[in-house]
Amino acid sequence: MENRPTAYQRPSSDASLRWGILRRSLLPRSSSRTDHGLQESTDNISRKAVSGFNLIYWRALDDHFPETLGYPLKGKDALKPRDICILYKLPVGNIPEISLIQRRGNCIELNDFEVSTRHDVDTTGLVCCWPSEDVLAYFCISHSDVFRSKKVLELGSGYGLAGFSIAACTDASEHNISINAGHFGERRVSAMMLHWSQEHPSEILNTFDVIVASDCTFFKEFHESLAWSVISLLKHSEESEAIFLSPKRGDSLEKFLQKIREIGLHYQLIENYDETVWNLHQKFLKGKNNSWPNYDKDHFYPLLVRIKFFPFS
Repeated sequence: MENRPTAYQRPSSDASLRWGILRRSLLPRSSSRTDHGLQESTDNISRKAVSGFNLIYWRALDDHFPETLGYPLKGKDALKPRDICILYKLPVGNIPEISLIQRRGNCIELNDFEVSTRHDVDTTGLVCCWPSEDVLAYFCISHSDVFRSKKVLELGSGYGLAGFSIAACTDASEHNISINAGHFGERRVSAMMLHWSQEHPSEILNTFDVIVASDCTFFKEFHESLAWSVISLLKHSEESEAIFLSPKRGDSLEKFLQKIREIGLHYQLIENYDETVWNLHQKFLKGKNNSWPNYDKDHFYPLLVRIKFFPFS
């Protein structure tokens, strides 16, 4: 009897599985067949979250979403095969849904790597909405008084979920702003490219009451420029502060906090800062929630970092 190979045989190493993730991501969508055995194995080894904390309800729209929202995307803003529109329902009263154009799951392009190399920037924030951004948005909504009537900057915003949530709930890429403009009332929302290692425009220096960021401390080569961006952009007052939510990721967060100390800023590191987030974290750790089989607190659980010019009282 002829021996036929099975449809899928588990690779012999974690490295092989990660190469499989990259291969699937780079294949055109039409040619990337779904192999459920491979999908399950890579979900367990991937550092990308399978589902995340799911603190903010979301749903995906079909490819006709511009007509649904009354905002036609044309020309350079036209929807690409890699794109999908996600509607987030913010957990606050009658606040409307926030619409964000994001990448479809497991979809990257070789151009992403070229852009990162040419401009010396990290573009992983555009691959998906990472867990820390979901948690940051939820935290900002839950503590909206911190941002009310304040000038707020979100650094390394990725898709901007946290920044949009602040704008929609308080008095505080461009097509995402245009789609959601009607939800912001009289609050001004704008986006700009801000290269941390380059000189910042003089008109924005030390003008922000609050700076927020999620999962921006992973790459150590950016720590110094990120720290100097905070000290350059944050308003020099006792009330102003930067709010970061970042996993430990080995010693990466520790190294960033060392830079914060070196430039003369003060910080608080808080592990348990929200009951809902903490309870979910404990369930994932104990395996009581099967929606996140590859959960690892070092890579996924964001710690709260508060940064100020003056010592905390």
